[in-house]
Amino acid sequence: MDAVATGRAAHPAGTVTRVNGPLVEVEGLHGIAMREVLALGPSGLAAEIVGISGGRATVQAYEYTGGLTPGHRATATGEVLSGLLGPGLLGQAFDGLLRPLTGAPVWLTPQRVSPAQERSWSFVAAVEVGADVAPGQVLGTVPDSGSVEHRVTVPWGVVGAVTWIAGPEPRAPTDVIARVNDREVRLSDRWPVRLPRPFRARLSDVVPLHTGQRVLDLVYPLARGGAAAVPGGFGTGKTLLLQQIAKWSDADVIVYVGCGERGNEMADVLEELARMTDDRTGGRLIDRTVVIANTSNMPMMAREASVHTGITVAEFYRDMGYDTVVIADSTSRWAESLREFANRNGDLPAEEGYPANLASELAAFYERAGRVTTLGGSAASTTVIGAVSPAGGDMTEPVTTDTQRFVRSLWVLDRDLAYSRHYPAVSWSGSFARDVEAIGAWRSAHGDPQWSEHRARAAALLAEADRLASLAEIIGTGSLPGHERVVLLGGRLLRDGVLMQNALSENDAFCSAEKGAALLGLVLDVVDTCQRRVEAGVAATTLEEADLGAVLRAREEVGPSDAEGVRSRRAGVIAMLEALT
Repeated sequence: MDAVATGRAAHPAGTVTRVNGPLVEVEGLHGIAMREVLALGPSGLAAEIVGISGGRATVQAYEYTGGLTPGHRATATGEVLSGLLGPGLLGQAFDGLLRPLTGAPVWLTPQRVSPAQERSWSFVAAVEVGADVAPGQVLGTVPDSGSVEHRVTVPWGVVGAVTWIAGPEPRAPTDVIARVNDREVRLSDRWPVRLPRPFRARLSDVVPLHTGQRVLDLVYPLARGGAAAVPGGFGTGKTLLLQQIAKWSDADVIVYVGCGERGNEMADVLEELARMTDDRTGGRLIDRTVVIANTSNMPMMAREASVHTGITVAEFYRDMGYDTVVIADSTSRWAESLREFANRNGDLPAEEGYPANLASELAAFYERAGRVTTLGGSAASTTVIGAVSPAGGDMTEPVTTDTQRFVRSLWVLDRDLAYSRHYPAVSWSGSFARDVEAIGAWRSAHGDPQWSEHRARAAALLAEADRLASLAEIIGTGSLPGHERVVLLGGRLLRDGVLMQNALSENDAFCSAEKGAALLGLVLDVVDTCQRRVEAGVAATTLEEADLGAVLRAREEVGPSDAEGVRSRRAGVIAMLEALT
């Protein structure tokens, strides 16, 4: 996005009087507004007005200000920070201002003009001249703009009869493709990234988002249009878990926001997405993904804008009727940019130096998630998943504690689980999901009436196994009664046979809902059988020494969607346990 390319002579101009890194002061500007974008210096560096005092404006630059000096011209653009939304977003990487990066390595200099902006696109009309249209209605489609159909819809506030519609000849992104009464509709549209896009209504019914990760789908599920946070210290596997969700979730469009992360990690994400085949479309996974990359060596203000840009892109595809997922890695780096920005502005710091409005900024971000009826009448959603990287793994720091107030699911990553090579390292003691009851009702109505019961039993088994493990460390496992030793055995089977998942395994990287339910049912049936055998007088030691490898190996040996293959193992394992004496 070239946010400053629209500066015109008619707009007010001033003079740069002070440059202190990205903080710039400008004098001589009149008729300007807060949040307006300026073009600074001969190269037109993008900057945003953050303070106005008389004829003096304080601005924060979105770009490196090397070479900018007092005396340079500063021109107002008359716009707030906006993105050009149209064909050509899918399969590409952009910086926080939605400007395309010059190649896969995300630390290279962004281009001012996207190849998609220079390219001509075919437009296939879906309505005829004379048709009455309203906001959100599909006017036509654009072929070859990604692996999901690109739909051009009537913009907000435009209603009436179509007086002209474009033919199939190639069109530039800024070309007019239709006229509705006296209003022109273009192939691409600019939208302020901090302003949520409108919709008709929020939907109250709950539909689960299937991530393909068993610990999430079975124990801590997330609804489409919900919000989730993934807090965890360094090395606990946040980025890997988010990448797995990006690869395997059943969303139509993924927007991956790399906010303040290392450049090599973002390069790996791009390479992996480009290499993977998308089972849903048969093409490349990246062809239904938009990557927003603002790495740790990129300007702080562009990092602050990147999460708003990412969710605006997701809302753009939501308005076409798609289910979208925004993955922000990480919101802690975004919060740090807010802190740095507030400190440079001289704002009074609050807890740990963060600005006093940190909670409201986080709330505004996560509240843009939702499952809605679009202006066109479709049910669609934007789901937000944000990583949190607390310094030193301190889960009581402000970003983590404030985030927990605004999300529907919390997936806490445990350092001890990660160091014991249990991945995903989602803690069953600190995590939660607020939509369990509603998702259980949906599962029951869609062929799995035991989901809620099994999920509750699994959570209780994990909690009791943890309690008994602490006790066994003091008095020894052999001192526990038989039924408690079976609980310890069941907890181990549940952790290693169901919740653990190998991201590098062809069979285990993704797990269908049916296979996950079958694995959980298998473990619970084994635990129930063991409890019955203990009550019948079989020694707990005998059960602990039994060969239960078929249960533990099922997740790796059975195909990703082969629930029947898991269930076929049940009879043999139960028969073996019943034969023990």
